[in-house]
Amino acid sequence: MDTTKTPAPNAPEAETTPADLAKTENDQPAGDPTDVELTGEELDDGELAEDQDEAEAAEPGHVGSAASAIVAAGLGVVALSGSWVAGIVSERASVTGRLELSQGADANAQIAAQFADPWHATAMVNGVFSALALIIATFVLALPAFSTPERTLPTWVRSVSWAGIALGALGVLLFVLMYFDLLLTIPKAAG
Repeated sequence: MDTTKTPAPNAPEAETTPADLAKTENDQPAGDPTDVELTGEELDDGELAEDQDEAEAAEPGHVGSAASAIVAAGLGVVALSGSWVAGIVSERASVTGRLELSQGADANAQIAAQFADPWHATAMVNGVFSALALIIATFVLALPAFSTPERTLPTWVRSVSWAGIALGALGVLLFVLMYFDLLLTIPKAAG
């Protein structure tokens, strides 16, 4: 190890020769920033794509679970707010009830045909939507239990699934209350 200090090449007291300059230039690494030395194996595009495929295979996709959770929550909202299907079924029950009435039908039969039957038809359709929401959301939450132990759903998928379960359960409760006339009683004609 040489401990002598050499003067800087641009110092006025330094005596430099072209040989000394060449020697100092060769000792320094190349100054081109585009030259990059790879210390490990070089990856080509094929190996990089394989590494990405392996990473995607290691981490399971949750697209189906996420879509199912959103569908379940949507069905729960539709069951609570009503749908055009329930409106069509209700109107059909009303028309069918009017057609079956005779001219001399009493008031209770008319109320049943024009009010109770459409009310029950609407409750039935909303109950089906609620039950579907409840089943789908429960399936989404139970799916990781039947797959690999490492598989867990993202937090937002679990939250949306729980929302679907809550909305579905509320819809089923309202179906029972509407269909069995526990929420509102059907009016009866006097006498």
